[in-house]
Amino acid sequence: MTQRKVLLTDDETGFVETLSKRLEKREFKLATAFSGNEALSVLAENAWIDVVVLDVKMPGMDGLETLSLIKQRFPLVEVIMLTGHATVESAIDGMKQGAFDYLMKPCDIDILTQKVDEATARKRAHEEKIINARAQGIAARRGD
Repeated sequence: MTQRKVLLTDDETGFVETLSKRLEKREFKLATAFSGNEALSVLAENAWIDVVVLDVKMPGMDGLETLSLIKQRFPLVEVIMLTGHATVESAIDGMKQGAFDYLMKPCDIDILTQKVDEATARKRAHEEKIINARAQGIAARRGD
């Protein structure tokens, strides 16, 4: 199995610490951030991250704003929205902006792990398509 490479972003320090310990026991490679701006900085410095688990309600830049910027700057990174304050509207907005999925806090660790695995697989499939398209482009240019 591919190692799960996740950025956990939430303004609740205790939640991040607890979830980090639980995910590390499942052999996740983790980075953490406590705000939207910090998440963007961590992503810019860590190209290894495949999936962001992102809280919706955060002071300053909220999760939906952060999601929008992640998708602009790091379009292949998948984002799972996580919140204790879900509304149908925020879930729909998140999915429209490109979130992979939307889970309620507290979420079952096995469900979160499954969603991270699915999101990682989708990112890998997109990367593979890009590699194949580039290879076909090179082959086509050489055939001219």
